[in-house]
Formats: sequence, C-alpha cells, structure tokens
Amino acid sequence: MKYVRLLGRLLGYVFYPIQKSPAFFVFMFVLGYVCNRLGTPTFSELGIFELFADIYLLCIILSFIPWRARRWIKGVVYVAMYLTSVVDMYCTVKFGSTFTPTMLLLMEETTGSEATEFLKSYVDWSLLRTDLGWVLLILLVHVLYNVFMLMARRRKLRLNMDMKLIHRMASVVLPLMGLVSIYMLEQGIAKRAENKKAFVRLMTYDNIGDVEHELTRPDKAELYLPVYRVAFSFFANQLAARQIDKLIEATGKLRVDSCSALSRNIVLVIGESYNKHHSQLYGYAKPTTPRQAGRAEKGELAVFDDVVSPWNLTSFVFKHLFSLYTVGDSGEWCDYPLFPEVFRKAGYRVTFITNQFLPQAREAVYDFSGGFFLNNPVLDEAQFDVRNTSLHRYDDGVLADYDRLLRRGEISLDSAADRNLIIMHLKGQHVAYDARFPASRRKFLQSQYMIPNLTRHDRQVMAHYDNATLYNDSIVDEILRRFEDEDAIVIYVPDHGEECYGDGLRVYGRLHSAEVDYRLAHEEFEIPFWIWCSRAYAEAHPGVMQAIAGAKGRPLMTDRLAHTLLSLAGIACPYYREESDVLSPRYDSLRPRVLKNSVDYNKLKVEHENEQRAAGVAQPR
Repeated sequence: MKYVRLLGRLLGYVFYPIQKSPAFFVFMFVLGYVCNRLGTPTFSELGIFELFADIYLLCIILSFIPWRARRWIKGVVYVAMYLTSVVDMYCTVKFGSTFTPTMLLLMEETTGSEATEFLKSYVDWSLLRTDLGWVLLILLVHVLYNVFMLMARRRKLRLNMDMKLIHRMASVVLPLMGLVSIYMLEQGIAKRAENKKAFVRLMTYDNIGDVEHELTRPDKAELYLPVYRVAFSFFANQLAARQIDKLIEATGKLRVDSCSALSRNIVLVIGESYNKHHSQLYGYAKPTTPRQAGRAEKGELAVFDDVVSPWNLTSFVFKHLFSLYTVGDSGEWCDYPLFPEVFRKAGYRVTFITNQFLPQAREAVYDFSGGFFLNNPVLDEAQFDVRNTSLHRYDDGVLADYDRLLRRGEISLDSAADRNLIIMHLKGQHVAYDARFPASRRKFLQSQYMIPNLTRHDRQVMAHYDNATLYNDSIVDEILRRFEDEDAIVIYVPDHGEECYGDGLRVYGRLHSAEVDYRLAHEEFEIPFWIWCSRAYAEAHPGVMQAIAGAKGRPLMTDRLAHTLLSLAGIACPYYREESDVLSPRYDSLRPRVLKNSVDYNKLKVEHENEQRAAGVAQPR
C-alpha cells in the first residue's frame, strides 16, 4: 500500500504543471485543437499529441516563474495565440487558405484607408456563423471565466465543499491524470519529434530559396498551429527582404554604356513544367505540338536540342533566369541586376504579362518565393513599364491581356522608334494537368496509351498532360501570329521539365528530394527551347539569323539566357559577358552545366552515352 501511495504521488507530480495553470492549459488546448481541426489543410490527429506536449512544456516553464510575472507571461501568450488564431481562421474562411507569407506582405503594403475599406467590405456579423465563430466563442468563454474568477477573488467567495472528499478525489484523480499526461507526452515525443526537428530546420535557413526547397521534402514540417504559420510568414518575409535589399542595391549600381536597339521587339515566352520528351517537336510519337512542328518544317523555328534548366523549381529558375548572375559566379543571384531593369534603363518599354506571379492571398510559398522580387514596389518600378493585373484559368487569358494592352496603347509596335521587351509567363503544363486546358480542347484519351505497366489512372494523367501540351502549342502559336507582321524575335523557354511516366517510372510531377542522376535530369531538367523570327526581322538582321543557325547545337543552360537577350538588344553594360551569350562566337560551350548546385549535367550525359555504347544501344545523331 505504501508503494501504491508513492506511485500515486509520483504520478500526481507529473500532472503538477497542468494543475498549477489549469485554465491556461485547458483554454490553450481547446483553442489549438479547434484550429488544428478546422483550419489546418491536412488535419492530423497526431497534431493533438504535439499540441499537448507543447502546452505541457509551457506549463512546466510557467511553474518555475513567480506568480506576478507568470500572469503577465500568460497574458502575452493569450494575446499571441488568440490573435494569430483569429487571423488565420479568418483567412481560411475568406480566402480558402491558412495564413501565408504573401498575406503578410499584402498587409504590410496596405495603407490605413485601404485597411478601413477592407474591414468594411470583408468583416461582418455573418463571420460568426463560420468556423471563425468557434474561435471567437472560445475567446468569449475564456473572458467570462476570467471575469467570474476576478469577481470571486474580490468578494472572497468560498465554495461549501467537504475538504476530506476533495482530498480523496484528488488522491484518485491526480494519479489518473498523471497517467494520461505520460501517455500523451510519450505519443507527442515519439510520434512528433521529427516534426519539431523539421520545424527547427525550416526556421534556421538563411535564404528563402532554401526554405522553399525544404518544403518540397516529404518530411517537411507540419505547421499545425496558427502561431507557427504566422511565425513562419514573418520569417519568410524577413528572408525575402534581405534579398530585396541586395537587389535594390544592385539596381542602384546599374549602368548602361550604350544601346543600339538591334532588335526593336523582343518577346520572351516562359512556359511551365514542360517535358521535352512529350513534344512532337522533339520526336514524341503523338501530335502534341503540330503547330510548332509545322513552323519548324517551314524553317521558321530554330529548335535548340541541348538545353537544360539549372533547377526543377520555378522560383529558383526565375531567379536565375531574370538575374545576370550565372551559376558559378561570385556572390548570390540577388547581388546582380535583373535583366528587365537593364532593358528599361536602355530605353526599352518592358511589359510583363504573367499568369502565375501576381500577389494573391492564397499564394503558396513556392509562388511567393518566385515572385517576391517581381512584385516588390521598388523593383517592379525598376523593371516594368506595363503589367497585367489579374490571373486567368487558362493561358488564353494572357493573349487577352496582351490584346487589351495593345488596344489601350500601353504597348506600341507601330513606330520605328518603339523598343519593346515583352515577357509572357504561362501556366503551361503545371499540375493539375486537366485544369490547364478547356474540356472542349481534349483530344487524347487514356485508351490511346497502351503502356503495360501503367494503370488506367496513370494513362488518364498522361492523356491530360498531352492535352495540356497540345493546348500550350495553340497558345504559343497564337502569340507568334500576333507578331508575324512586325519586326520581332520570339524566344520560347519553359522553366523546367516534369515527370510524366518517363523511362517506365510510375510517377508524375517532380521528385524534389531525389539525387540528380541522368534519368532525373532527362525528365525534369532537359527542356525545349526555340527562337522564331518574323519575316521582316529575318530580312533586316541576316547576321543574327546566321548566328542563331550556328548556335542551335550548342549546349545551353538557361541561367545564361539574360546575356543573349542583352546582345539581341545591342545593349552594352558591365554585366554582359560574351562567353555566356549563346549567339556569340566567343560562347563558352565547355562550361559545366551544374544542376541544383550539385551535379554537372555534361558529365551525366557523357556517362550515360558511354553506358549506352557499352550496351550496344545506337546513339541519336
């Protein structure tokens, strides 16, 4: 009996931290559970164990703090938890997304009058009938409880209870609660320790790109509470701000020595998630790019056959694509100017029409990471004269935006004095593939894919991807049609490739955490790339046409594309390097093409070709 009492006492000690701050524990646990249950996109019951462990740890810390200081600390925690919960749940209700870095960015850029208008438009009594009402109800009950306890202390109320009965109940209840606490803590530590490690890892990176890459890992942190999501948003914005400061500093140092406006109208079309080996233009069996193939047969397209992307993440690619930095240079990408800034300073009118990178509340961290340097007010003004203001379900909306801007006179191609750089950024073949094309444009069916190891679902996904590629072909062709009667050159490049059941692997999308081998590079880093010139341009620039024809077989990684764009415009500045310009006779074809800052694609390709020769497989010419 003595040992039973001792065991009961020890178990009671386990429950002591909660007993010391019961109201704090109960209200914070209920609040956390409700937010985890209603607000988290992928609710996990395991989050309850982590929640218990988190609040229990706080209670342990509070138990060592004197009462006067403890109540102030509790007050700070209450404000933080309720405020972040209300904001996060409001975002979930109104925008269909928990709190994101972009939401914080938009809040920081909102003026007082805009905030007032927002509150008038989006805050009303109907919110009480949504999931936000549960958070507000918990807050109300908590306030009433505190008011009651305050009144009870002031009036020195005493409840008429049998103290012996209370002691007997405590001797039974406290050990039981101690057992429950041990179980919850064991579950929280055993099953959620990895999540805590992932969260610490996430919050210790020193640039936003690494943060984004971390979030592609299968063991990424689950930000299961609003306070974690808000803290992460502040952290992500802080990292982005550091790179913004560097970019603004680089902008201040930018100098253009001269500009001959060699090419009056330069159009850069940026695609998305384009698997080169699903393109008819590159030998794919199905007619996914009939319009491009037709133009290539007529000699209109200069098709490059050895082009790779430095990354398989859009945001990483955009940073390398827009910056005059190339992989291997000293410093970071943000230490160098962005090529639209150079064009604008050289006298070009720069237009950016995007179907992805406009700031919006539901924007994921990937889009935030890829677009923050395009949407920052200072850098936006430095880079662009004209921009679109809305995103579209399909990429024909990009065409409509261009036509609208042209009608309004914001884009002018008429005068010989006009100098235009027009950048069009498409959704292309971004997942989900069936959402990238209208149902009326469906041509390929799953029954047309007789591949033995693929399931019906796999074949359907592949058909969707090919339909998206076919639709993209029509959009790109429509862009070319708009410049056929102009003096214009158009460059098409997607950001990166995409897995789509290549090489017998039953997977689509991208394998972000995988080590880069040749198979992965073949599917996710090799990309289509071509240059089209109007008839007027070809006649006016025979030297450029000759340079393009001679460059088609050269190896290229798209981190160097900005240098080619500068040469096409005839812009001379300290950042331009001929060895990085694929059209220059001084182009360095032997430069390593390093993928994900880890593997040289050139070596992977040679090793693969040697393996194929050893196996007696014929090599393509």
